[in-house]
Amino acid sequence: MAVVEKPSDLRHLAGLDVQHVIHPLTNLHAHQAQGPIIWDRGEGIDLYDNTGKEYIDAAAGMWNVNVGHGRTELAEVAASQMRRLEYASSFGGASNQPSIELAERVAQLTPGDLNTLFFTAGGSESNDSAFKLARLYWKQRGAPQKRTIIARYMGYHGLTLATTQATGIPRYWEMIEPGVSGFVHVSPPYAYRHGGGLSEDEFVAKLADELEETIIGLGADTVAAFIAEPIMGTGGVIVPPDDYFERIREICDRYDVLMIADEVITGFGRTGTWFAMEHWNTVPDIMTIAKGISSGYVPLGGVILTERVREALYGDPALTFMHGFTYTGHPVACAVGVRNLDIIEREGLVEQAARVGAYLISKLKEVGERHDCVGEVRGRGMMAGMEFVLDRDTRAEAAQSDRLSGKVSRTAFRMGLICRPMPGSDVLAFSPPLIANESDVDRIAEILDEAIAEVASSAE
Repeated sequence: MAVVEKPSDLRHLAGLDVQHVIHPLTNLHAHQAQGPIIWDRGEGIDLYDNTGKEYIDAAAGMWNVNVGHGRTELAEVAASQMRRLEYASSFGGASNQPSIELAERVAQLTPGDLNTLFFTAGGSESNDSAFKLARLYWKQRGAPQKRTIIARYMGYHGLTLATTQATGIPRYWEMIEPGVSGFVHVSPPYAYRHGGGLSEDEFVAKLADELEETIIGLGADTVAAFIAEPIMGTGGVIVPPDDYFERIREICDRYDVLMIADEVITGFGRTGTWFAMEHWNTVPDIMTIAKGISSGYVPLGGVILTERVREALYGDPALTFMHGFTYTGHPVACAVGVRNLDIIEREGLVEQAARVGAYLISKLKEVGERHDCVGEVRGRGMMAGMEFVLDRDTRAEAAQSDRLSGKVSRTAFRMGLICRPMPGSDVLAFSPPLIANESDVDRIAEILDEAIAEVASSAE
């Protein structure tokens, strides 16, 4: 589609949007007056709106455009598959070649014996399915009372009815209160806010004790699973201490609780390994994926099971798996997924994410050191967060309505840089496409530095 150049055409298109489109995470009343920004095209790490203005996409869309924008190779694969087989149901044991190939490729990449994949169309569907699979597993094992899912405050797992309840950010609960039962939350490994002067070992012990006490308090015979993002994204790019997941895995094993790793954001190279749990040599019982598996070119996700969980489903001749979606194993989506993995491997993007990601975090730290309103910069690979404070020494936070991350994000956006303020904290998140290089990082840091300076000077 060509760029819309006439102001009258732009106003007309914006008016149609306001009239007919509901936008997620948007103040809909304000949107009626402000109208949308309308994206026209993408190229590499850049996006262009339909006025022709260029923006650096330091968010990779929604953490997901790992191979960058404008890959005609992926468009051609999708078109080729559409000409051959655009859609076929996966219900009743039917299959198609792209879904088989993609499942096998993913099984080769995942750690441990995570070998069996159920396809979805996105992260929320993946996590919702994981909860059902965890409960089904225990039902198959003769323990149907094991139904409770333990998640973490500040965790994000999606916005279906069940995944909203698992998400540990109270702002998301307001729309559905009182919500659904069967979900309990424990503290996140957020040392900057919750470390309380403890050593790393002491902090990990405190978190592990809390999880263990929660399981005991609920009754281990009622707890189905514990779900965690390896690195918490929407909650504020929270990287756990090194020994955290080893201790969590031990507790889950001790009390016979399944561990679910939500790799929707972190999977497929984002943190400098194929999957973030590899940083801690931990294999979950269930892994959920989406986003980077197709780099956002088509909706695609999945749930991956270990042999232990698989056997409970496949070993019962009386069981029919009564779960699925219209687009489970979609042939076009899976064909794009296969080629997307080809690109990541061929171009060494996992290794590039590790190398350039370290440079990104170092440059963000340099920017942060120049501004007293920056409390901490943290991250791993191409996933970084900058936390803002009113006072660096006391770590005092701004009120939610006056958070600095939102102000800096809006200012940077005006300057041509896309970075996302997180709804669970005063953190600005950065997750450029994995194709970004050191020069691209320099551009990001330069604009960010200018944006923070402008916001800080306006507050004086």
